[in-house]
Amino acid sequence: TFLLSRCLLKMVKGNIIDPEEILNFCCNGLQGSTSPPRAQEPEEWEEAPGAMASPLPARNPTEVQMSQLVLPCHTNHRNELSTGQLLKWIDTAACLSAERHAGCPCVTASMDDIYFEHTISVGQVVNIKAKVNRAFNSSMEVGIQVSYEDLCSGKHCSICKAYATFVAQGSSGSKVRLKPLTPQTEEEKIEYSIAAERRRMRLVHKDTLKDLLTRSPPDTELETRDGSGAVPAEKTRVESVELVLPPHANHQGNTFGGQIMAWMENVATIAASRLCHAHPTLRAIEMFHFRGPSQVGDRLVLKAIVNNAFKNSMEVGVSAEAYGPEMCVSPRHINSAFMTFEVLDQEGRPRTLPMVAPEPGDGERRYREASARKKIRLDRKYVVSCKQTEVPLSVPWDQSNKVYLSYNNVSALKTLVAKANWALAREKEKVRMYTLEEDKFLSFRIEMSVCITASQAFSLLSNLWRRHEWDSHYVSAELVQKVDDDDMIYHVVSQMHRQESKLQDFVILASRRKPCSKGDPYVVAFRSVTLPTHPPRAEYTRGETLCSGFCIWPESEEMSKVAYYNQAMPGYLNYVTTNVAGLSSDICATFEACEKFLLKNKEDLISRLQD
Repeated sequence: TFLLSRCLLKMVKGNIIDPEEILNFCCNGLQGSTSPPRAQEPEEWEEAPGAMASPLPARNPTEVQMSQLVLPCHTNHRNELSTGQLLKWIDTAACLSAERHAGCPCVTASMDDIYFEHTISVGQVVNIKAKVNRAFNSSMEVGIQVSYEDLCSGKHCSICKAYATFVAQGSSGSKVRLKPLTPQTEEEKIEYSIAAERRRMRLVHKDTLKDLLTRSPPDTELETRDGSGAVPAEKTRVESVELVLPPHANHQGNTFGGQIMAWMENVATIAASRLCHAHPTLRAIEMFHFRGPSQVGDRLVLKAIVNNAFKNSMEVGVSAEAYGPEMCVSPRHINSAFMTFEVLDQEGRPRTLPMVAPEPGDGERRYREASARKKIRLDRKYVVSCKQTEVPLSVPWDQSNKVYLSYNNVSALKTLVAKANWALAREKEKVRMYTLEEDKFLSFRIEMSVCITASQAFSLLSNLWRRHEWDSHYVSAELVQKVDDDDMIYHVVSQMHRQESKLQDFVILASRRKPCSKGDPYVVAFRSVTLPTHPPRAEYTRGETLCSGFCIWPESEEMSKVAYYNQAMPGYLNYVTTNVAGLSSDICATFEACEKFLLKNKEDLISRLQD
């Protein structure tokens, strides 16, 4: 009442409410009237020019923002935010975003790799933004961005970026079919497009590890560093039990995923400390994958052990198993994860760690798998996590990074396709040429509508060995290696400028993708790679392509829009600008020849299918 009185007094003094109306309201209120005093609208409010002329852009309906002030109860011994607490906040924000889209309860299915760039201190603010990138049948990908804010200095800094997969559940626990998501902004369109490729990479993650272990012979002897003795891995083993209580559960009665991740981080930190006899810093978490739910009343047994120690980092394996109250029934495997720790000196530099002596049998297997995972993490971080402009042009290709090079190849093209600032540069009959000037790159897009089905055009354009039939710049294309049904490596010989006597050659990874859902295009992406079997040769000038390829959209049952994209490299720039300026029609002529090739060969495709 006191605060309301002060507020009304200020409004009276500011001539916002007429005092007589307040008196009438108080008197009439005794007689049952509930009409409050009306605020007067000053003339300057009514006449404010352009007050609603520039409304804020529409906000993504699935977006959730969370800000948390880091208090002493959230921190570790160094007065830094506990990673377990951060994981709880991340999972909460992501779950709320998923449920906004689904309109029903959602559970965490997995959390992709997380790389922590900085630590957060007491008194700083953690800002978390989560929104749904794409919805599939019953699962959806949620993108999470985490940063911190120093309230005293005003400094903002990125902490990590994560992707979580959530599954929508009905009242009976059955899966719910999700409504499709329509991206609006350029950033949302990029994330929407690449989400399908990230999903594909998650599904083949285990196969990548198995393939690498098969190709790498097991070590017969342990490494030694500087003559230091190895610490038995058994000395780092940790086992802890947690009773799941109502505060640990979500609104469905299941154990909160973020709480499980926090408990796992706790035992992993203890295991790492037992190896180094110091306080370790968590640098990365490999994918959390929830294999089943746990409920209030369960006993969660958490186990952790150092699998392998490298020079400046160590990998800790951690698992969570659930038991019922009786504890005599076989456990349910809930989750497994692998965490990478470092130990920092006073200057913040990583310290050298002691070696680990694995136990015979399973311990040796975990030791070898940790080495394989380290290589995969480096490949993934080197190829996938870097910005496109930071990735070297010709990345060496091998079996261990084939999945990530393929991901980078397709996602780079999809990112280029989703850009919003394409400008029409030329139009010649049915062929349209667009350009995009951005940072260091000039990109171009050529498109036209062709009387052919999208699947037929995809089949014809994804085979580089036939490109010389319509592209006069291609001299030959040799299939060097068939990686799988969707990825192939070619050695291409071309002649960009006919007046040049020396030919140019490329080693190109061609990645093809069929649509993931309705509205997606057929994709054929190209990028340069390095193969030891095909080094640069004296008779050729080695060329490189960073991002190029085709996207094909069906327009009707018999018509398709075929578009070719290319991020022009310096050696290709003069050729592109000459065509953009209208001094040459070579690109348009090449694309017209492509149309004739498609129309000519679609009948052969139909005949082969009928046969």
